[in-house]
Amino acid sequence: MNIILKDFNSDNLLPFTFTRPVAGIRVGILTIAEKWERYLKATVSYQTKDYLAAKFSLKVGENNLVVNGGILPTAVLVNQLLALQSNEVLVKNSLVIGYVTNDPLKDFSVADLNVIESNAEFISITTTWDIFSKNAEALQQDFDLLTKDRKSQPIPSNNTVINPENVFLEEGAQVSCSILNASTGPIYVGKNAEIMEGCIIRGGLALCDNAVLKMGAKIYGAATFGPFCKVGGEVNNAVLFAYSNKGHEGFLGNSVLGEWCNLGADTNTSNLKNNYAPVKLWDYKKEGFVQTGLQFCGLMMGDHSKAGINTMFNTGTVVGVSANVFGTGFPRNFVPSYSWGGASGFTTYRTNKAFETAKAMMGRRGVEFDQIEQDILETVFELTQKWRKS
Repeated sequence: MNIILKDFNSDNLLPFTFTRPVAGIRVGILTIAEKWERYLKATVSYQTKDYLAAKFSLKVGENNLVVNGGILPTAVLVNQLLALQSNEVLVKNSLVIGYVTNDPLKDFSVADLNVIESNAEFISITTTWDIFSKNAEALQQDFDLLTKDRKSQPIPSNNTVINPENVFLEEGAQVSCSILNASTGPIYVGKNAEIMEGCIIRGGLALCDNAVLKMGAKIYGAATFGPFCKVGGEVNNAVLFAYSNKGHEGFLGNSVLGEWCNLGADTNTSNLKNNYAPVKLWDYKKEGFVQTGLQFCGLMMGDHSKAGINTMFNTGTVVGVSANVFGTGFPRNFVPSYSWGGASGFTTYRTNKAFETAKAMMGRRGVEFDQIEQDILETVFELTQKWRKS
């Protein structure tokens, strides 16, 4: 069976899906795609925006299981999907989970297929704030999946540990002179990841491969720091996809950062309004602010965006791709992609300058800024032009 992860609600997950398919989103420990590959023991491909296809390719077979890329797998759900016959679709409460077809490129319509109703319970990522608000449950599921029938590396004795059975260290992980409290959720430390001295951690936490918690960090959540992230200061219930840095003091709460982001020293995000009202977030599809229904919601920042030292982000701020925010005061709650400036106003961050920065940052981590990456970011520049004023 050929497995395809398809974007069904990509526009609802911008700015993160400007640069990746829905299934490329990290929630819990793994990306959604990585979860499906582990459950199905198969390689997946993607049905996504045309301009992303060079990086996230589509493979079509004779018999294709097309899965909603925003749904997180479970054993029950996988069994139900694998039991589908050709031209059958699995749904729950009108939400399409997946279907089997020999022609995945054909315009999709539930009416053309035989409907099978699912009784499975699962997590669905349909909004940007789902990423952090459902992270605790997703983290526990991934922890169970990754650690089943496996033994953790020994936890060094110079740490204080509560519920050590809920702490797992992969090969090469380092933890020194820190407090690990796994009574409220699991603590997962990936391969060659490091928790430096003096960190205070209250689970759940996913510190993925090669990520670093800097000295004295205070982490609670559930929080996820993807591969090669560097994190310090105070963090509550935030998800950093990969290669992003919040390396210094300052607060980040109920937030999501994509890849290749950097928050300068003493950057702070507000995650609660002074009047305790529900938070609104910018919605790209509706081109306006929508209610999240959440009292706590901080910063949503797309790939390659940066914040200078002492930057302040108001409650419910959305920053697009390749934006550079700096200066005193609070910038507005929606910062379009390729914006340069802050509270005093923005100009356009030209692509040649943005690409120089991206090339330098990625090069420091041994990752090439290639033509495929550049083409994607150039397309994002064009797609987001209408929201910039200059």
